[in-house]
Amino acid sequence: MLDLLRDYPLLAHNTFGFAVHAQCAAWLTDEAALPAMRDDARLAGLPRLLIGGGSNLVLTRDFPGVVLLNGLQGRRRVGEDADAWFVEAAAGENWHEFVAYTLDEDMPGLENLALIPGTVGAAPVQNIGAYGVEVANCLHSVRVFDVLDGSWRTLGRDDCAFGYRDSVFKRGGRDRWIITSVVFRLPKRWQARTGYGDIAARLAALGRAPRARDVFDAVCAIRRAKLPDWRETGNAGSFFKNPLVDAARHAALVASEPGLVAYPQPDGGAKLAAGWLIERCGFKGVTRGHAGVHDAQALVLVNRGGASGSEVVALAREIVEAVMTRFGVTLEIEPLVV
Repeated sequence: MLDLLRDYPLLAHNTFGFAVHAQCAAWLTDEAALPAMRDDARLAGLPRLLIGGGSNLVLTRDFPGVVLLNGLQGRRRVGEDADAWFVEAAAGENWHEFVAYTLDEDMPGLENLALIPGTVGAAPVQNIGAYGVEVANCLHSVRVFDVLDGSWRTLGRDDCAFGYRDSVFKRGGRDRWIITSVVFRLPKRWQARTGYGDIAARLAALGRAPRARDVFDAVCAIRRAKLPDWRETGNAGSFFKNPLVDAARHAALVASEPGLVAYPQPDGGAKLAAGWLIERCGFKGVTRGHAGVHDAQALVLVNRGGASGSEVVALAREIVEAVMTRFGVTLEIEPLVV
């Protein structure tokens, strides 16, 4: 039977630092606890929320249900073939520490995703990505518990239906599947991904071909310089997705905004830099109550001290409206708002 913790404080379990409580909480440290949770009469009818690192979460109020705190641990190499290594990590493992582990074990491929906060289990849900790499590029399979029928399943990459910051786990699967472990396929023929300007500039100073550890170090340095440390200033990283527009809309925006920051897409459209749009609307560094926009990166909303989730969401909605009014572009909130 699950050990339920009543009126459990979630302050330490969300990187925004919202001082809210859960009606009850339980630590998930063994897969065997999941069938027990499903059949626990004490939890019948209660909403469920799984929290890993809490780095992609906006809690607007106390949670009137059970919060599962993902404490599943373990990582290991599970196989290899002529082309790749296969490495597995439990869902509760710290993502950045797992990336460092793969490099320590001479299995590169995830280095562009260094220093992204959160857990391994959350990475496929959001299809996290940075500097030209997404989890979808290197994920092999996901082990999940199906809350609906109590079964265990292994979902392959195609089953996950990955999209830009999207997956089947976000589109209706959040309440059905609980990810317990992930297997990654890391190619033996490694190639550095250095197409983004910030990384290229840092690595050019080496005067030699970059190694995976060089890319890892460069990504960490860039992220530390651009983004606030959630331990010092509460935040959830990038708060909005970079919006995708078609070729015609992109051309129209370039005509009216010559400095528009955008990245070409294979379909002829473009991915717009949401931070640039927000900054052009005058929100960089602003404060509303106890919530604000980061002084150095307009894509990041912050808790300036004592903010509520509702304050952050209100500021986000103000930004969405302003960007739509000026650019005719819809910004989509990236974190889960509860």
